[in-house]
Amino acid sequence: MVATHEGSRFRSLCRWLMVIFYFAAGVLHLLSPEPFLAITPPWVPQQEFIIAFTGVAEILGAIGLLIPRFRRAAGIGLALYALCVWPANFYHAFAGISVGGETLTWGYHGPRLLAQPLVIVWALWVGGVFDGRAK
Repeated sequence: MVATHEGSRFRSLCRWLMVIFYFAAGVLHLLSPEPFLAITPPWVPQQEFIIAFTGVAEILGAIGLLIPRFRRAAGIGLALYALCVWPANFYHAFAGISVGGETLTWGYHGPRLLAQPLVIVWALWVGGVFDGRAK
């Protein structure tokens, strides 16, 4: 079934939201890595490099979503990225890490941890990996 015009418009809007989100996050990774370093689990090697690398990956993924030829690969890449950074979110939640002098509550951590699978599906959907309908 071909997507309706409104459905494709909605997907385009959701794609742009993801582009803005990931592009901004990527820039923050590069310009202000300290908060990201604070929540990086200690077992991650070369943490400064990893934070910079993930920032570049977010920016490239965001740009890729805008280019039809690369959209599918960008969606898959951003979904895998969201899966790979999920352990940092768990570490942040369970280790009680203070970022910028503030320790966040489960009112923040709970929804963030639960939302990560939705971010993964969102990236795959806006990347055109699937159309969002059950077969």
